[in-house]
Amino acid sequence: MKEKRLQLVEEFIHEKGTASLDELCDHFQVSKNTIRRDITKILEKGTIQKVYGGVRSVTDRLVPFENRDHANQEEKRTIGQIAATFIEEDEIIFIDSGTTTRNIIEFLPKNINLTLLTNSLDIINGAALMENITLIIIGNNYKRNTKSFVGTDDSNTIDKYNVNKAFMAATGVSISHGLTNSDLLEYEIKKRIVAKAEDVFLLADHSKYNKSTLLTYCPLKDVSTIVTEQPLSDEYTTFCTENNITIADPNLL
Repeated sequence: MKEKRLQLVEEFIHEKGTASLDELCDHFQVSKNTIRRDITKILEKGTIQKVYGGVRSVTDRLVPFENRDHANQEEKRTIGQIAATFIEEDEIIFIDSGTTTRNIIEFLPKNINLTLLTNSLDIINGAALMENITLIIIGNNYKRNTKSFVGTDDSNTIDKYNVNKAFMAATGVSISHGLTNSDLLEYEIKKRIVAKAEDVFLLADHSKYNKSTLLTYCPLKDVSTIVTEQPLSDEYTTFCTENNITIADPNLL
């Protein structure tokens, strides 16, 4: 319950930009001492900052999922196209939910043989039209605002599958906090998938870097390949070189 409230408090602050202690107490129906403890915990992540009488977001405002289709559309298609080049015949892959990862399906060869695990409604709909794809759906509760399935009755459901490659989305990416998201149920799926996958591919356009949200599901050093639409900064390029992470950009096309 506390973790869920921390998530909601942080999201509220990012959405509003600034928030007073009284506003947070009223909205979440908790005492000032509770809100102060929550803020202290969130401050450790560096995504908010204390100001007189309250706090403010120091992370660029995160775009609601329903509006992400209109942001960086061409960049996301390019990333999907690059990612598709890494998928080989007869592999077992996972494609995460997200407005970037869902573009992969458009660029797969129509007759490719694959076993595809996913929790994305968009990926399910696309793969259902491809006769040679064995489709396995992860998650048993539909989350409308992200078009994804979350939660599993059995925590070991994902553990039984072998996954060659996982193509992952993230709400925010940073060297210090890795790949992050804000939903506890999605977090559980993401974390278990990256633990099982032989290779983890991060699909993230330039707007996702140097941001972090409540939950880290994968350290950046554990990523095999970063797929992006433009060159990374020197800081990220150096980090990738030191950790043997491949950077895949439009030069591959």
